[in-house]
Amino acid sequence: MRKRLRKTALAAAGLLVTTIALAQPQPAPNQPIVIRGGKLLTITHGTINNGVVVIEDGKITAVGPAGSTQVPANARVIDASGMTVYPGFIDAESHLGLQEIGSDQMTSDLVETSDEIMPHMHVYDAFHAETELIPVTRLNGVTNAIVAPSEGDTLPGQDSFIQLAGHNRDEMILARDVALPMNVSGAQRRTGAGGGGGGGQGGGLRFPSTRMGVASQLRQTLLDAQDYMRRAANPSSATSSEQSSEGGSSGQRGRAGAAGFRRDLKMEALIPYLRGERPVILAAQTSNEVLTAMSIAREFNLKVVLNHIERADDILDLIAAYKVPVIVGPIWTLPETGDRYDAEYKLPAELARRGVKIAFASYNDTHNARNLPYAAGYSVAYGLPYDEALKALTINAAEIFGVADKLGSLDIGKTANVVVANGDPLDVKTDVKHVFIAGREIPMADRQTELRDEYWPKGVQQK
Repeated sequence: MRKRLRKTALAAAGLLVTTIALAQPQPAPNQPIVIRGGKLLTITHGTINNGVVVIEDGKITAVGPAGSTQVPANARVIDASGMTVYPGFIDAESHLGLQEIGSDQMTSDLVETSDEIMPHMHVYDAFHAETELIPVTRLNGVTNAIVAPSEGDTLPGQDSFIQLAGHNRDEMILARDVALPMNVSGAQRRTGAGGGGGGGQGGGLRFPSTRMGVASQLRQTLLDAQDYMRRAANPSSATSSEQSSEGGSSGQRGRAGAAGFRRDLKMEALIPYLRGERPVILAAQTSNEVLTAMSIAREFNLKVVLNHIERADDILDLIAAYKVPVIVGPIWTLPETGDRYDAEYKLPAELARRGVKIAFASYNDTHNARNLPYAAGYSVAYGLPYDEALKALTINAAEIFGVADKLGSLDIGKTANVVVANGDPLDVKTDVKHVFIAGREIPMADRQTELRDEYWPKGVQQK
């Protein structure tokens, strides 16, 4: 009886392993893939009509005209005649994997309200790779994204850079801590008595309730981090008096003496940004907020990427003079009183005209991140040059986040994140037909197609 039970258990375990293996995405095929005959939007070296892209071992190994580009004899050939071939788009700021159902708080990891200063939090600790929103997004040609917390905190945690396909979350996360959001938009103020769970001792607020408070709290945090850097560089010489700082925002302080130097994760998280090793994404909306944010950034020599700036059209020349990239989106925000109806639509064009490098983001529209290409399309309709719109979806974002050697264009040696569509990628009437991520073709299926197939009337042909 025991032998029979042991055999049954082993057989069940074997079945489980087999089932799991079959459910996992298959690796990039050893057989080369050739995409032939399409219009190639290379991004970095123009458009090639009737071109060829060769994919081998997850990389692009050849790009060029069909008549002069050598292809492997044993390749699988995809006829892209009449279609457009381009690199996968990059969403410069999203919440993919941090929120599933907007009305269900249990499926949301957007912001930690216990403190406004949380730079030691990491998106990768909460990233949910199995979210239904990723397949929906990638079927519209988006293959990579920055995943960021929402801007309810001044320092809400560090962004991660993901690929929208992989065997597991570790394979999907390409860079764990790629940037630090720093929000100075007014949305970080905790209003009301103890607002945001911030009631302190004696009923007072623990968090700033004004823009002045947000700015001063941020400055103090950065000063504390600079002091921590000095002490961390020579912990044996630290004294108790050096370890204390009234009005600091880091919470727990390091202590010297018999116990030695004490680590502070909040302060440690800020060190790469104070050294200029990684970019700080400064989110500001109005002109005054931009000026305040940039003043703080210059005071601490931060490597800056500006974000949003929806209500700062009166200082665009000054923003251009900063010589920093700008992330824009979504661009369909309703105009405020006194704004032109097209102020949002024209912002990307106005920035590009001044020589500002821009990238597009879906931002807080998690469930509609698939609409990222159409933000660029709207911008083209309102003056943004078409080539600049494509760059803002691809190579610009790759350069901003330090991955341009791997992504953002159809170039030899780059990761084969390639999209084939039946028309202009910025046109809402275009359908994506093939998506390759790291050389592996992604099934054109998501929650929406599954529901369609389940409930479509039997015997009725789908168009």
